[in-house]
Amino acid sequence: MIEISTSPTSTTLVISGDLDLAERDQFPEVAARVVGLRRQLVVIDMCRVTFMDSTGAAFLISLADSARKRGGAAALRGADPRDLFVLEVCGALELFRIDADHRCEDARPATDFSAPATT
Repeated sequence: MIEISTSPTSTTLVISGDLDLAERDQFPEVAARVVGLRRQLVVIDMCRVTFMDSTGAAFLISLADSARKRGGAAALRGADPRDLFVLEVCGALELFRIDADHRCEDARPATDFSAPATT
């Protein structure tokens, strides 16, 4: 699910659940709506994203690209390291401002792939 809210200077998308191939049918409508709002900053809240594949990454990349073409920017907040990795593999991480400190209170815990395994 993708919820959209606006302020005078930004559009915020709060994404819940999977951001993947199964959800792609809603991406064009959401992207068109965000572009139509014409805000300089697109904030993408990923605190509640449970899974993202390359289709979801392509959607985020299209949002960042649209913002940049309007002279604006896209920011990711609360993104899990695995989601950032998908964007990095796609060669698109530099398209986003990353807010690594933001955490929603009721969101899923961040995954830390660098932590050693314990037995």
